[in-house]
Amino acid sequence: MHTDMPRLTLGRILVFWLPLAATWLMMALEGPFLSAIIARLADPTLNLASYGVAFSIALIIESPIIMVMSATTALVRDRSSMATMKRFVYALSAMITLVMAGLTLPPVFTFLAQGLIRLPPDVARIAHLACIALIPWPGAIGYRRFYQGILIRNNRTRFVAFGTILRLIGMSGMASILALLTDVPGALVGGCSLAAGVLAEAAATRMMAGSVVHELKQSKNIRQNPLTYARIVKFYYPLALTTILALGVRPVVTFFLGQSKMAIESLAVFPVIHSLAFLFISLSISYQEVIVALIGDEQENYIPLRNFALFLCLAAGGGLGLIAFTPLSTIWFHHVSGLSLYLSEFSALPVQIMVLIPALWVVVCVQRGVLVSAEITAPITKATVVQVSTVVLVLVVTIYFLDLVGIVGASLALVMGGIVGCTYLTPSFLALRQKTRSASSHITSNELL
Repeated sequence: MHTDMPRLTLGRILVFWLPLAATWLMMALEGPFLSAIIARLADPTLNLASYGVAFSIALIIESPIIMVMSATTALVRDRSSMATMKRFVYALSAMITLVMAGLTLPPVFTFLAQGLIRLPPDVARIAHLACIALIPWPGAIGYRRFYQGILIRNNRTRFVAFGTILRLIGMSGMASILALLTDVPGALVGGCSLAAGVLAEAAATRMMAGSVVHELKQSKNIRQNPLTYARIVKFYYPLALTTILALGVRPVVTFFLGQSKMAIESLAVFPVIHSLAFLFISLSISYQEVIVALIGDEQENYIPLRNFALFLCLAAGGGLGLIAFTPLSTIWFHHVSGLSLYLSEFSALPVQIMVLIPALWVVVCVQRGVLVSAEITAPITKATVVQVSTVVLVLVVTIYFLDLVGIVGASLALVMGGIVGCTYLTPSFLALRQKTRSASSHITSNELL
């Protein structure tokens, strides 16, 4: 139990967080790396747009499984709970893999890409190939996030980072082979590389978690409140719905970009801009797991965790701002990402608009981490519904009524959605903090008596 650990300090938080931050940062580098490769292959604008579409579809299929790591960190504490959670995760992983495979059937994909999203035929054709390559991707992510949660719960965060290093090696190796030795479309290079990387990471994570799994299997400690499927579903359903809604934003944005002014250019730069923002967002996403793992059963470690979050706000928001408002913008988009000078200049304003997003994510992840640690997940879903609704509303107004360039309208929508979602979640967060403080004061008073 984490309550038996020494007093939590900023240094201990940093040591615990750094491997997780490195993990998310390395995953965030996948997007810019693959975009840079695709941008240097044949038909870069067409393939960047196609890759962005395929990745968006894979993300929405993957979304129900993403919060498995948080759930495992919070709920798996002994042999019985590990076995129950494992069966739940394996079943969910198999189900989303079948859904991903079903979507790639030609009649289904044609209806989705050209009937619903209304993609240009060339974009739809190449995106279909990339989606086929990504069939094993969602299920493999669920598998490895289960074992990553076990590692985090048992203070083995460095192994999570090691697994991600292997993922990057597998991804970059596959990308290099396909780019240098074949003439397959760039979007297909991206899809195959992502799949190869996550399969390598899943296998490595299972191996590294072996000793912890063995310890849990041999442990005779049984929690007083056994973990049941009903309890998992009650805890996990709001989290899964939250990620479905949150990641569903990207396909929704893709749909609106396809209908917008300067559609092809907007579709081409969206994955590049999103990847850059995610580099800094990843710092805060990793921190949610830190809060769940370290806050303590009575949330006694909240204050040092909150103080560390303030540093994250400055680092994440300031880092993106430094690129967005300086000549580093051209260096990143043109020289690193491989965009043409025209598309680099086209990307400048949207990135400047999105500069608030990393700091907003820090605040939201603190709120979510505190609520998840108390097994209160329903308000998170409601806040996400409000956030996604705001994004859609702003997209409708900016693209259909104001006729803004698509990527500019999308950037405004994402920022406004983040502000509204964070604001909506604040009352639930503050109510829990007040309840926790009151309970702590009551216990202290009784101890004094």
